[in-house]
Amino acid sequence: METRKILVNGKVQGVGFRYHTKMLADNLNLTGTVRNLSNGQVEIIVVGEVLILDKFTAKLSQMNKFARVDKLVISVITSSLVFSDFSIVK
Repeated sequence: METRKILVNGKVQGVGFRYHTKMLADNLNLTGTVRNLSNGQVEIIVVGEVLILDKFTAKLSQMNKFARVDKLVISVITSSLVFSDFSIVK
């Protein structure tokens, strides 16, 4: 298992990006959170098997026709957090 923090830059707020991210994570049985940041980015904390996380990351820029992903900043983090599901944080 691996925990990744993904910062998403582009047109990703106000276009349903968090909702689509949750649907994708749920379909792949991943856990974590997604939230809007005040600087216009979206932050994703996601936990799962490496190959599934790679699939998740690859699909982020293709899942929502209203969004535009310009850049993903991905880091592997050490976390003691345990998530029971994938949720949208307000």
